[in-house]
Amino acid sequence: MTLMLFVWSLREGLGFDMTLMTLVLPFFFTVSVGFFWFLLPKGIFTYIVAIAIYSISVYALFLTSNIYTVAAIRTIALLRAARGVGFVLTLFTFFLVFDAIVSFRWPVYLSATLVAACSLPLFIQGYWIVNLEKVLRKDLLAMSVIASFIMGEIAVSLFFWPVTVVVGSLFLTVSVYVLLGLGQAKLEERLFAQTIREYLIIGVAVFAAMFFVTRWGG
Repeated sequence: MTLMLFVWSLREGLGFDMTLMTLVLPFFFTVSVGFFWFLLPKGIFTYIVAIAIYSISVYALFLTSNIYTVAAIRTIALLRAARGVGFVLTLFTFFLVFDAIVSFRWPVYLSATLVAACSLPLFIQGYWIVNLEKVLRKDLLAMSVIASFIMGEIAVSLFFWPVTVVVGSLFLTVSVYVLLGLGQAKLEERLFAQTIREYLIIGVAVFAAMFFVTRWGG
């Protein structure tokens, strides 16, 4: 229903090209919220808060998707703000997806494969919003595949790390933050040494924090 409503709402700007990337985030966000719902503490207040957050997020997703489809045709002033909101919502969606996958405690090969597979379309969408071109660029696809493969490798390493579901999901999300941020900077031709340093510092800091909060005892 989410896909149907978004297609109906954005039908004037959608085509059989890369503008369909605007549907990736709403789909994954709704599915991940559905899985995350079963992990929430039972209680009417919790459910009301969750529904309110979902409703506000979907509204924000619709606004950003609408801006993307229009910006793919002509330049508009709201594009920079939409990219910022879309970046945050992409990270939030990644976290919900990772939390759902990790919480199932499946074998490492299945979990890592799902992490990489779910990351690929989200990375393509996250990189696509930089230039909003209607054809899939080879460098964008290559960056997305490499980033997804790295996420699968990180998921494998976390399988042997005694972290909780939330901590593991947060670390995966921070890894996405670094990869997505650096990739977008490269596509914008703003991948300076200072930019790389800032993202790497955040990644190292989170890794160190996760190391110290992990309970290594039996």
